Amino acid sequence: MRLPVVVGVDGSEGSLRALDWAAAEAARTRLPLRLVHASLWEHYEGLRPPADPQVPGEQLLAEHLVASARDRVRDLSPEVSVVADVQPEDPVATLVRESHEASLVVLGSRGRGRIAGMLLGSVGLALAGRSHCPVVVIPARQPGTPATPGSVVVGISDATGPSAAAVFALAQAASRHGELTAVRAWRRPAHALLSHPPLPGSSSSAYRHQAEEHLEDVLKALETLEARKKQDSQEAHADGSGAVVIHRSVAQGPAHQVLIEAAETAELLVVGARRAGGWHGLQLGPVNHAVLHYSPCPVAIVPDTYQD
Repeated sequence: MRLPVVVGVDGSEGSLRALDWAAAEAARTRLPLRLVHASLWEHYEGLRPPADPQVPGEQLLAEHLVASARDRVRDLSPEVSVVADVQPEDPVATLVRESHEASLVVLGSRGRGRIAGMLLGSVGLALAGRSHCPVVVIPARQPGTPATPGSVVVGISDATGPSAAAVFALAQAASRHGELTAVRAWRRPAHALLSHPPLPGSSSSAYRHQAEEHLEDVLKALETLEARKKQDSQEAHADGSGAVVIHRSVAQGPAHQVLIEAAETAELLVVGARRAGGWHGLQLGPVNHAVLHYSPCPVAIVPDTYQD
């Protein structure tokens, strides 16, 4: 079953960026596209379709909004199968429910919230922490440097094996006929920073070597896993994807800073999130929050329980 790409639409500029990205993603992956507008019947300035006395005005505005979004997709990507839905519900609850039956949920980093200065809206942050499938957040601003076509960056965590985020990132790079850069950040412990500048063979070199070994072990396991999946699948390479060139990047510094710098020319930055259990959803740490607010490119948050 090929699950759709779901995109949240609300008529904002950020929503239009997300819509365009989602339409391109659906066209590239040959997946259906589902447009979802969820609102507790908020009013939208500038959207004034003809009034119908039989239908509440707020509902007319919402239906006009999604119809306009559907027309935009048909103009941009006429080959994409697109459906639209209006839900008079809380946006977060609606999109979390949609995430159970979606390959991706896409939304803009800033919607129509009252706090215009926030780089990431409350809906995006809440959804990223509760979604059952990967969430892709599209930044509000255009990147300062043009992206390298097909380039995907993934952060490698402390997990001993390939994470769901790494598997997802490799699949994204393959379907884009691009390359994957796997990034492992490392830092010297605070007590080590108090010592004299490191000499060759000192603790600093040891920490870097440890990071390099961890990265290599994870990528070897990832490549083995992908090779087995392709052998078991009757649809191997059906999407035209093939072997992906994987670049290794080991850098000293805070993980969020290293990832943001690595993503400067990327098409997509992928990071993982751990599920906390119960109703608490995912455990978004400081790295997740930082890249969601400051990444120069779209960010995919992948739950550690996600299986493609």
